[in-house]
Amino acid sequence: MHLFHQQSKTMNIQSQTSHQSLLEERKKRLETIKLGGGLKNIQKQHERGKLTARERIDYLIDDNSDFLEIGAFVGYEMYAEHGGCPAGGTVGGLGYVSGRLCVIVANDQTVKAGAYFPITGKKNLRFQEIAMQNQLPIIYLVDSAGVFLPMQDEIFPDREHFGRVFYNNSLMSAMGITQISAVLGSCVAGGAYLPIMSDETLMVEGQSSIFLAGPYLVKAAVGEDIDAETLGGAVTHTEISGIADYKFKTEQECLDQVKRTIGKLGKKSEAGFDRIESKQPVKSPEEILNLFPELRTKPYNMLEIIERLVDNSEFDEFKKDYGKTIICGYARIDGWAVGIVANQRLVVKSAKGEVQIGGVIYNDSADKAARFIMNCNQKKIPLVFLQDVTGFMVGSRSEHSGITKDGAKMVNAVSNSIVPKFTIIIGNSYGAGNYAMCGKAYNPSFIYAWHSAKIAVMGGEQAAKTLLQTQIASMKAKGKVLSKEEEDEILQEIMKRYNTQTTPYYAAARLWVDEIIDPMDTRKVISKGIEAANHAPITKDLRVGVFQV
Repeated sequence: MHLFHQQSKTMNIQSQTSHQSLLEERKKRLETIKLGGGLKNIQKQHERGKLTARERIDYLIDDNSDFLEIGAFVGYEMYAEHGGCPAGGTVGGLGYVSGRLCVIVANDQTVKAGAYFPITGKKNLRFQEIAMQNQLPIIYLVDSAGVFLPMQDEIFPDREHFGRVFYNNSLMSAMGITQISAVLGSCVAGGAYLPIMSDETLMVEGQSSIFLAGPYLVKAAVGEDIDAETLGGAVTHTEISGIADYKFKTEQECLDQVKRTIGKLGKKSEAGFDRIESKQPVKSPEEILNLFPELRTKPYNMLEIIERLVDNSEFDEFKKDYGKTIICGYARIDGWAVGIVANQRLVVKSAKGEVQIGGVIYNDSADKAARFIMNCNQKKIPLVFLQDVTGFMVGSRSEHSGITKDGAKMVNAVSNSIVPKFTIIIGNSYGAGNYAMCGKAYNPSFIYAWHSAKIAVMGGEQAAKTLLQTQIASMKAKGKVLSKEEEDEILQEIMKRYNTQTTPYYAAARLWVDEIIDPMDTRKVISKGIEAANHAPITKDLRVGVFQV
């Protein structure tokens, strides 16, 4: 027994060391991303009397309040042929302005003059989606050269491209969601519609400009010689065109007016999610890294993780002895009442005495989770999904028991859920398990990943072997037989590509998740998410579709 505990302790120390190394890597990458287009471009911004995107946000938010950045890793390692696009060329998230929780979106002028890459458009649409879902005021800090022309075909015409921003402006206006645009630099071409479709538009003399075509294009199109300030500067638009509502001498004065405007907004109805005084977990969250194994195949007890995330480490488990590969239950996080749905990675026995592999969703687990999700909707309790799932159980026994039918019930319940959903991918997120546990396609209010997350249609080894067999069959059909060495070479190449595509950085770069977070911040991001969601009253009742019983 002593030897077992000693080995376990050694493995925990090794696991923690590995996690700390990965978290340190995340921190270093984030520090580089926060430099935007680099120190030289930041210096140029300052020399022009302008703040950077992050400096503007820092000035705007209330003192002694936190800014929850969303999408910092967007665009990570993408567009290398164009010099990259750190944070997607846009900085944004949730912050308090004059005591009101707001969505704040700031173009980063140091990254290609704030131009819109394809991923920039996707990120900006995500911020608008957050504002609409949660009925939060949105503040645009505009400083953008418009569409990145070398990639115009990937950002201009489609449903989820650049033009959708203005479509959303119109929807939000009709919904009564406050939109304020502080134009702190360029606002060109199609982008010129953004401030004009906002409730109020603010400009800075000598810095701001709004026009459909800049001086060079005007010269080429109509032969007119004109400078940017006369064409579309602050004086022009506040005194002649009437497009802008305020002009200021400095950015700081402009941002001060934004604060005053937000401070006068009337209060709206809330959803009324239950909250009491927050209590810290009795079991230390810092122990999570000891408990969560580095190896994806190694079992661990998800209950131990949950007890380090919830208030007072208290968790009321639902159907404790049934469907054991999914844990369901009620708890509080930072005082907020929540319903938790989590994958259990222990190897357990079912109610029928059958051995069940951890991290796999079985018939009984899916059935239990669907019922619990509907219960939370009935009680108007927000849902938290903790993902570490390899998918649904396969094989004749599961198929004959109707695994697809039971899985469909769970997917149906998740899809039609009317309460806010918050997803944390802590480990594996494979195949249909990603869907059933409220992956990005299932409209979570917010979705985050730990540094240890892996997102893919299946595990890397299984996928690589499947792809290899497909290639071997294709070669044989053409009369070519591969040697063992050639097969191994192809397998390694597939594994390398697949492993790259399953990292949390790959996912965050493409906005499959909103952010990669430190596990110690899990309570904070869930609490802030529920706080945001509480601004949007639930106006419809739960209705699930037709499914097999």
